[in-house]
Amino acid sequence: MRPVYLDCSATTPPDPRVIELMRHYLEVEFGNQGSRTHNYGSQARKAVEHARDQIAAVVGVRRSEVIFTSGATEANNLAIFGGGPGHIVTTAIEHPSVMEPIAEFESRGCRVTRISPTPGGWVDAEQVLAAVRPDTVLVSVMHVNNETGVIQPIAKIAAGLQDSEVRFHVDAAQGFGKIAEGLEHPRIDCIGTSAHKIGGPQGVGALIARRRSGSRKLRPLMFGGGQEAGLRPGTLPTHLIAGFGLAAELAVREGEDRRERAAQLRKCALDLLRGCEVNGDPERSSPYILNLSFPGLDSEEVIDAWSHLAAISNGSACASHRAHCSYVLQAMGVQEKKAAGAVRLSWYQSSEQPDFAKMARAIHDRSA
Repeated sequence: MRPVYLDCSATTPPDPRVIELMRHYLEVEFGNQGSRTHNYGSQARKAVEHARDQIAAVVGVRRSEVIFTSGATEANNLAIFGGGPGHIVTTAIEHPSVMEPIAEFESRGCRVTRISPTPGGWVDAEQVLAAVRPDTVLVSVMHVNNETGVIQPIAKIAAGLQDSEVRFHVDAAQGFGKIAEGLEHPRIDCIGTSAHKIGGPQGVGALIARRRSGSRKLRPLMFGGGQEAGLRPGTLPTHLIAGFGLAAELAVREGEDRRERAAQLRKCALDLLRGCEVNGDPERSSPYILNLSFPGLDSEEVIDAWSHLAAISNGSACASHRAHCSYVLQAMGVQEKKAAGAVRLSWYQSSEQPDFAKMARAIHDRSA
């Protein structure tokens, strides 16, 4: 038997209802939404626009403010590079899809201010706002940290930028459709999202780009076709977009039950995995993510001990090939030995509950 899958921060299992809908748009309504001369194209176009409405409803924006991309990584790149150079304020705990584009801007001569987190894993909103200068063009702060699950104070930052023309970008890959508070704030200009974090398919996401008086227009990174308001050319994958739309609608409709289920799994894990140390402030964390360290064990030993019981990770899937300790935990000031032993458990509403008691015994056997 395969171990219980507990790596939903990397990707969630696709919802069977999403798979069924996608199959329809692969087998029956397979037209190109850009085709204007026949019913196949018009049916695909209706599906795309319906999905746009479903995704827009999650954060209360207009249909026209949803730009489809290949995922949150592309959405984040479009939000960062599409705004042009200038001083940038960000944090030391961003996902690589934000850190690396900003580092590229920095290599070209742009100034960057990186705010370090508190020991609890969250950044202070006042420190972020205090770093904004007259030449600042972008503030980029994630919604939910992908390693620790700690929720960042994006609503407070948005409120503090109310009278500023600075673009505010939020990487919401781990929060969109899961954690409602914050993302609906009208002062957040750009939101990066991914379908496969909420039971949708891999390979599709969206940049939600609110149109606000005084904000500079985004510029495209690619050219050729004019799709998505000229910001993202190429044939739209109707089946993926329709799947994303349904996943977003289900996330809103079933949100309360899903969060309760996630909170139950988190509590059960903490009750039974005695001796673990939690990385990140539990009072500010998403119920879907739990980052733990076990004294005396490194992460590879924990992963090996649980290999037949649970599929987990030791950090971001986008950076898991790197041998060094988590830069997120380092930025939080977590001691090196503790950081080296950190593992991430992450689940979704459909996740099977693993045998936490057996997992605890496996850790005890390794530590003995």
